[in-house]
Amino acid sequence: MQVVSISSLKGGVGKTSVTLGLASAALAAGLPTLVIDLDPHADATTGLGVHPAGQQDIGRMIKGARKADLAANVVPSGWLAAHKHDGAPLPVLDVAMGSAFSGIYDRPDLGRRDLRRLSTILSNADRDGKAPYQLVLIDCPPSLNGLTRMAWTASSRVLLVAEPGLFSVAGTQRTLRAIELFRSEFAPALVPAGIVANRVRSGSNEHSYRLGEMKTMFGELLLSPTIPEQANWQQIQGAAHPIHQWPGDSAKNSSALFDKLLDSVLTQNATRSRLYRG
Repeated sequence: MQVVSISSLKGGVGKTSVTLGLASAALAAGLPTLVIDLDPHADATTGLGVHPAGQQDIGRMIKGARKADLAANVVPSGWLAAHKHDGAPLPVLDVAMGSAFSGIYDRPDLGRRDLRRLSTILSNADRDGKAPYQLVLIDCPPSLNGLTRMAWTASSRVLLVAEPGLFSVAGTQRTLRAIELFRSEFAPALVPAGIVANRVRSGSNEHSYRLGEMKTMFGELLLSPTIPEQANWQQIQGAAHPIHQWPGDSAKNSSALFDKLLDSVLTQNATRSRLYRG
């Protein structure tokens, strides 16, 4: 099970959009996947078309982490209704729902015991004899408070999301420094999965300049492909629909990019882990 936190210390860079794009790619690939919506705004939960039937949200599971039953409280994504599976068994795309309640843990003073609450929940991720999750995506808040640090403690990788703009690039530098500090103090196995350049405008001189700057600054950490600005992305998310099932050439092209990005993340994960541990 690969656990990947999707993070940025700057808001508004499309972190949740990247999470949803990767979840759509995982669904299309048939990877049993869990999305944990750790952002108190719960936008990923909305975008994944979740319709709960009495399940606990992730904040309440965190509060009672030792007794939390993850399998009983995840909710299948509403995307499964749109998935074309040609009579084959439906793939797994479950959601640990976000809520404002989790915000009580988004503070800077959590101790080691509290930081392990999400790890404890995931360690009890028994799916009652079903195939285990192969991928866990954690949509983090855009801060370095308790929830993000809790996610990093539970993760083996951190995928950073950045727009090719001055403030976003600076925020990515801060996030990489924060990961290094966090590794040394709390999570020695944690490594960056890479950096996704998101919402790239091909006709923008500023974006072209910043992309070149990012390649120089971050080297192989900058993943390929970059994700262009998607004109109808808000419409797709508002419909709570996977991009892989949205009609039109633009969505088809973006779906192919997220397929490549997912493969790059999973491949880079294995390679980078060996480098860091070596």
